[in-house]
Amino acid sequence: MKTYPMILATILTFFLTSCNSFLEEDPQNLLPEEIAHSTQEDLLNNAVLMLYTHVGGNADSEGIQGTGRGIYDLNTFTTDEAIMPTRGGDWYDGGFWQGLFLHKWGVNNDAILNTWEYLYRTIILCNRSLKGIADFGVQHPDTDVSALQAEVRALRAMFYYYAMDLFGRILLIVSHDNTGTDMKQVERSVLFRFIVKELQESLPLLSSERSNWPGEYYGRMTQGVACFLLAKLALNAEVYTDDNWTDGQRPDGKQIMFNIDGTERNAWETTIHYCERLTAMGYILEPDYTANFAVFNESSTENIFIIPMDKNLYTNQYIYLFRSRNYNHAAAYGLGGENGSSATIEVLETFDYDTPQQDARFDYCYFAGPVKDLSGNQIYLDDKVTPLVYEPWNVKLDVSGETYEKTAGARMKKYEVDTKAYKDGKLFDNDIVVFRYADALLMQAEAKVRNGQNGDNELNAVRQRVGEETRTATLENILAERQLELAWEGWRRQDLIRFGQFTRAYHSRPQLENEASGYTTVFPIPESIVQRYSESMKQNDGY
Repeated sequence: MKTYPMILATILTFFLTSCNSFLEEDPQNLLPEEIAHSTQEDLLNNAVLMLYTHVGGNADSEGIQGTGRGIYDLNTFTTDEAIMPTRGGDWYDGGFWQGLFLHKWGVNNDAILNTWEYLYRTIILCNRSLKGIADFGVQHPDTDVSALQAEVRALRAMFYYYAMDLFGRILLIVSHDNTGTDMKQVERSVLFRFIVKELQESLPLLSSERSNWPGEYYGRMTQGVACFLLAKLALNAEVYTDDNWTDGQRPDGKQIMFNIDGTERNAWETTIHYCERLTAMGYILEPDYTANFAVFNESSTENIFIIPMDKNLYTNQYIYLFRSRNYNHAAAYGLGGENGSSATIEVLETFDYDTPQQDARFDYCYFAGPVKDLSGNQIYLDDKVTPLVYEPWNVKLDVSGETYEKTAGARMKKYEVDTKAYKDGKLFDNDIVVFRYADALLMQAEAKVRNGQNGDNELNAVRQRVGEETRTATLENILAERQLELAWEGWRRQDLIRFGQFTRAYHSRPQLENEASGYTTVFPIPESIVQRYSESMKQNDGY
């Protein structure tokens, strides 16, 4: 059985959080600090470990990954990577999925509002934990609480990173109270520098243990996780330091400087530095690509940060396989399915699908063509006669009334099937992969190319692991490789923005009027938030 030091924290979360609005929590619902933080062990459980129960989730718009209508969906179904076709009476949902794909999400979108609320509820919980840790340190001057403070600061920085990436110009709140008296909307570049500073100052005090391996630091913020985030921040520095993203200009990464241990490095050199640190820590590619997503993937040498999953212990869910597979396909596994999410035409083209050059990872990531059960038997449609055959090339935004209404689109396959999963397959034993080393190698290759260096070695290490031929590390090839390697992992929106391709037209999606300005590269601040805090909030440009 996995050992995960947050079972107690899961129970205590009930007492610590019950708010519907990120600044409107009732103090009566909080466990008194003198009880929650009475001993050093209580402090660890109730001020640190309980925060990790918010990294995953089991309801819409909760968690970094695993649930729907939240961070993952905003980063995936707004891109050329994935599409949720309307299938007759299925998957229209008031136009929600079409709106995401077409970039017509509006300022009153519930999923965007709920994601904002989730991120800030968690940030405020981190602030309260930092206050509790500081108070404990004053009351127990012989106890060193610096490592706990560093861990919570780094965790809060990660949530701020996601908020900044989605919304751009957001609130910086560092107070522990819920009055919002210190609430201040700041420019994206200010948030960026704050997040980098928090991670850099926390890094030396974090554990050097592997976060993805079971043990005391399983699923927690460690040095490897912080280095990955710092590399990701530096790689996107041209975007994150741009406070006027609708003027067609960006800062130059070679001129964006970071101080690392007294040495000045530009954005690309900084990315390379933190990726090299991951290599020095011992992260390596798994020889078998699929091992990273296996039912029991805790021993992966490649995964860096994961959401721990154990169907008998935790309530975190992973709905994406359930949401993608045809009903009969899922039933053949003894699981549930919703016949939804599919690969786009662009994905098929990038993978060279159905050609002699088809990338090996297509079969690791997608179901296409005739579908069989785990014993190799053909699966049939409802008439029990017609074989179930997924038709990748027939996918489009609305397939209602077409002969392929129920079968259009290649479906998600990335995680190994857990035949003993619960709740239609949403509670399984595959840890959810959030950060992994293959991404770090591709970041390093890209940073080298952008800095005028050769990134062939890093790019081709990723390709050769799956038996693919070498390629020259150009920006075009690296963007394609990120699609091939990281399919379904929630990075596509960020990648397309960084490469200047997020607002372009693609199959089933025309470019919106004025979208070339780049205004849709951030989501709108939810209108209810703007109205609620009108004195301190400004809507993002273009909305």
